[in-house]
Amino acid sequence: LWLYFLFEFGVLNLNPKLKKEKEMNQNPRVTWEGCSVLLDINDGDRLVFARLSAGATLKIGNKNCSLRPLIGCPFGSLFQVETGDKGPFLSRLLHSSEDVDLQEKGEGQLVVQESRDNRAIVDNNKAQSLSAADIDEMRRQGAKGDEIVEALIANSATFEKKTAFSQEKYRLRKQKKYAPRVLLRRPFARSICEAYFKKYPARIGFLRIDALSLLLSLANVTAHSDILVVDMVGGLVTGAVAERLGGSGYVCNTYLGATPSNIDIVRIFNLSEEICKRILHCPLTELTSDPTGTSEQTAPHEDVHDMESESKEPTSTDFPASGEEAMVPSTIGTLEPVPLTANSPGNRICKSTKAGERASEEIISSWRTNGFSSLIIAAPELDVCNVAQQLLPLLSYSAPFVIYHQYLQVECFRLLPLATCMHKLQLEKLAIGLQITEPWLREYQVLPSRTHPCMQMSAFGGYILSGIKICSNSSQSDT
Repeated sequence: LWLYFLFEFGVLNLNPKLKKEKEMNQNPRVTWEGCSVLLDINDGDRLVFARLSAGATLKIGNKNCSLRPLIGCPFGSLFQVETGDKGPFLSRLLHSSEDVDLQEKGEGQLVVQESRDNRAIVDNNKAQSLSAADIDEMRRQGAKGDEIVEALIANSATFEKKTAFSQEKYRLRKQKKYAPRVLLRRPFARSICEAYFKKYPARIGFLRIDALSLLLSLANVTAHSDILVVDMVGGLVTGAVAERLGGSGYVCNTYLGATPSNIDIVRIFNLSEEICKRILHCPLTELTSDPTGTSEQTAPHEDVHDMESESKEPTSTDFPASGEEAMVPSTIGTLEPVPLTANSPGNRICKSTKAGERASEEIISSWRTNGFSSLIIAAPELDVCNVAQQLLPLLSYSAPFVIYHQYLQVECFRLLPLATCMHKLQLEKLAIGLQITEPWLREYQVLPSRTHPCMQMSAFGGYILSGIKICSNSSQSDT
């Protein structure tokens, strides 16, 4: 029995071929033990990144729920917090066709015009006859969250007097409090970017989802491409590029200095081992040096940011080894731990495949000879103009490049990072089709008789400089 347990959880791996076949046959639409997930609590009120294991737990309110029931469920499943004999747990909600028909019928009733209004309702905290002691007694008797919500509605003196819209809001508010729900979402480029931009935008350089999609589109990230990336936004751009390539081509994350930049967000993407092998890193000095070892470019200027200290700072996407706590973001503004039991067997298999190995000399030589297919720069803390001038010679002719920056003008230094870069590229005749784009995005609420733009929206999404490299006269004279 003990040997079966070790083989089942992957502690003993005597046959690597069987392990590889198991990974290839794994359904990417269903969660597995050790995968990363995005937990959407109460319809976006709180977003949490977690790694599924047998001992992982999630704190919702004052209740600690095990994440074991989420293993083996398809992404998009909905769970609700219930209380059993052994404490709170996550129960999966399975909606039947009858429930869907009732929901559509209820939404259709909201559209009907009614004569009721809320003018005669006074909020004096006397409309609810059910006390807190009664609710606690119901919980001790094993009442579910939905039953408590229905009891609150039945004992409300003003519920029937409210409009249909107000009744729906009241029901939803009580459901979030007494029967919270958790939506199991798959972490990919869009969901990860939206989650970080909602709560921790500074960690990804205020890179919004529409700006990220423009970076991938303008850079022409397609299969069998070799993409050169300068990623100082936590690895979001590197992961998005690798996800789109799908295991074909390479992603080279270059850096200025002695230490690679932090790309821990890549570990949330659930990328396969084959795709992770395509994510490489190489310092700029090796890319710009000839085979004899002499550098063709000047040394990095003094404005280059030292990324060694940045890579040591904890981020919300770090998934530590067994015995530690995984820190995940919450809406409180602090990092909320998801503890992993030290003696849990799930901790031994929840390690993700490490991405970002150092590029071999053979691949670097191929890049020097053929050039990169495109260039993406997302480094708000660097002087993008000098970085672009050093990296453009590494591209093949007619290769597109895009540069993202949070600001068009830096007031403290009176600099125009993208505008200055665009002007220098025009003067040196290094690129054509140069343009600066400011993305704009507006989110709409789509509900019956309540479709309108959201009350709060992001009015700023950064700026993107794009262009196509050409063969200049100076490069022809060098050759």
